Formats: sequence, structure tokens, C-alpha cells
Amino acid sequence: MRRIHVESSSIASVGYDAAEVTLEVEFVTGRVYRYIGVPAWLHDAFLAAPSKGQFFNTLIRDRYIYDEITRDAGR
Repeated sequence: MRRIHVESSSIASVGYDAAEVTLEVEFVTGRVYRYIGVPAWLHDAFLAAPSKGQFFNTLIRDRYIYDEITRDAGR
């Protein structure tokens, strides 16, 4: 999934797969999580939010099933 860079102190990039209805969030720490069942309108609102971190914590975190998919490039 292709992610785009976002301006945020906590989130580095965001991606969305409409066919799979999944959202990927890469944090500045390098960790990447995939959230299942996130509607397209929520992804669009996330990208438009003035505070990505606050939006994520309020409307996505702990509301959707997720998996950590962080890839360790050093291995």
C-alpha cells in the first residue's frame, strides 16, 4: 500500500486501500499499523484534519481492529 507523508509531530505517513477498506498509519517512531474496516470518508477526514495526532487518537485509535505491520529493514 502506498502511503503519503503528512505534517504531524506523531504521524509520518498515511495510506488507504479502498478495496480492502484498510488504513495504514506510520508513526514517526517507524512503527506501522494497519486498521481494518476504516471507511473512505474517515480516511479523507483524517488527511484533512489540522491535527492528525488528535484526530487519530479520537476517531481511530482503539476503535478499529489493527495489526502491527512494521517491517524491519535491518533484518
